[in-house]
Amino acid sequence: MSPLIPHPTPILFFTGKGGVGKTSSACATAIALAETGKRVLLVSTDPASNLDEVLGISLTGEALAIPEVPGLSALNIDPEEAARAYREKMIGPVRGVLPDAVVTSMEEQLSGACTTEIAAFDEFSKLLGDPARTAAFDHILFDTAPTGHTLRLLELPSAWSNFIDTNVGGTSCLGPLSGLAAQKALYVASNAVLRNGAKTTLVLVARPDKPSLQEAERTRAELAQLGIQNVHLILNGLFKATDRSDEVALAMEDQANQALEGIPEGLRSLPRTTIPLLPFGLVGIPALRSMGNPELSGPALTMGAAIDASRFDTMASLVDSLAEQGKGVVMTMGKGGVGKTTLAAHLATILAGRGFNVTLTTTDPAAHVERALGERPPRLRVTRIDPELVVQQYRKEILATAGEGLDAQGRAMLEEDLRSPCTEEIAVFRAFADTVAQGQDHFVVIDTAPTGHTVLLLDAAEAYHREVLRKTSDMPEAVRQLLPRLRDPAFTRILLVTLPEATPIHEAMQLERDLARAGIHPFAWLVNQSLTPLTVTDPVLRSRQAGETKHLNELLNHAPRVVLEPLSFSRSTLLHLTGVQA
Repeated sequence: MSPLIPHPTPILFFTGKGGVGKTSSACATAIALAETGKRVLLVSTDPASNLDEVLGISLTGEALAIPEVPGLSALNIDPEEAARAYREKMIGPVRGVLPDAVVTSMEEQLSGACTTEIAAFDEFSKLLGDPARTAAFDHILFDTAPTGHTLRLLELPSAWSNFIDTNVGGTSCLGPLSGLAAQKALYVASNAVLRNGAKTTLVLVARPDKPSLQEAERTRAELAQLGIQNVHLILNGLFKATDRSDEVALAMEDQANQALEGIPEGLRSLPRTTIPLLPFGLVGIPALRSMGNPELSGPALTMGAAIDASRFDTMASLVDSLAEQGKGVVMTMGKGGVGKTTLAAHLATILAGRGFNVTLTTTDPAAHVERALGERPPRLRVTRIDPELVVQQYRKEILATAGEGLDAQGRAMLEEDLRSPCTEEIAVFRAFADTVAQGQDHFVVIDTAPTGHTVLLLDAAEAYHREVLRKTSDMPEAVRQLLPRLRDPAFTRILLVTLPEATPIHEAMQLERDLARAGIHPFAWLVNQSLTPLTVTDPVLRSRQAGETKHLNELLNHAPRVVLEPLSFSRSTLLHLTGVQA
């Protein structure tokens, strides 16, 4: 029995808003179960997985035993590697049999982000729907991708089963449907396991703050609609001040209490485990072991001096630099949960307050930029790329262009192709290109999706070009100019957002390397929610503040421009602490 999950089922999914502690919660639970004598497999399905760093071991797509924890094995489902294997499985049997031009066409069709997603799901389904693959384990724990994409992953079994049932043309953007049909039984079995409460528990992980709890409730409601009812809530990082003279500590405690007082009713009724805010980072087996078992002591508190905050750039200086151009695109990128949405809204508000016309938008299906805004200046417009709407518009356009002049059979086949789930990837990508194009005459601030999916979105450019040309000879100008605009530092300014912690910094560095391969380079780094600029005396906060020094020094040695943003609090918390009534 694990202290985090009192009655664990054979399969456990850990999901929630980015940055809430899904990976650390999954790892801590896996370690606790293994140390009771259970045989445990820990699996990451996140394209932006940090399981390697948290466990301190290099993982692959094959289960690897964790030496420090007998009984525990782990693996990463690598989406890109899964996609390569999937393409070869589809194309290998016909290479040398069909004409080279046909094989090349199939390879192009299987090069998009949609194929990557279904290929990763293929691997995931083998673990979930094929009992023989996991017979050696008592428990399988999945550390899943951030919320919006996790929900899409969970919907895929029925979505692809329906597509296989209704598509009569014999082909799809995933290749020959005969290959998909062979997987249908596995998808159906996966679907059944997900909905079987005796076998599967969905563990929602949330922080004690309002946006995180709202996102968790949205997830809970959507899971209920999918027929997933066995849900457990982990409330991670609840802070209680021990030094009542520390104003920062009191503000943190008050903000958490306010969030919990307003916890959505659907979450309130769930079985719940509460984990206190720990004074150390949750990287390494000893720290994870203490998270999963409060009776164990973790790493010693760090009480050294904080790094000098004057070594960093300021937000005011950054905005001055952005404003010099008078227009263009500003994109916030980084690991989920680092505060991209809040910072995007903040920057957009400041620029609009300076008299510039600004559009604030998001490509993240789980983001809510409206909630991050305070009072909106008159020159600020807020939009959102709505997948359902852009898919409708895209289908209508393709039918009116590529579908014009087709006979009834040809038009029916085109309509089938446009019902493929891959169509959403293409339509959203087109909307993203249109949004970037608006930076020609005013500021466009884009809050992007979490790291792994952002990279997939950017990588989709060439695949999108091929897909459009397959359906129509007309390439939209916005798509044609997208990569040149993203590569132009005078047009697009990339802001890498992180927290003063190892995992989000290292993940952002990996994103920086991925962007560099596409010829795109960051304009600045923003370290968000830092204790370093603040005066704290509470022992837990002092330890966490001192713990930031190592990571901030690493970043200062890496990047030429780093902005440090202090930990901030809601207006209601500040009013409450000062005794002023809101």
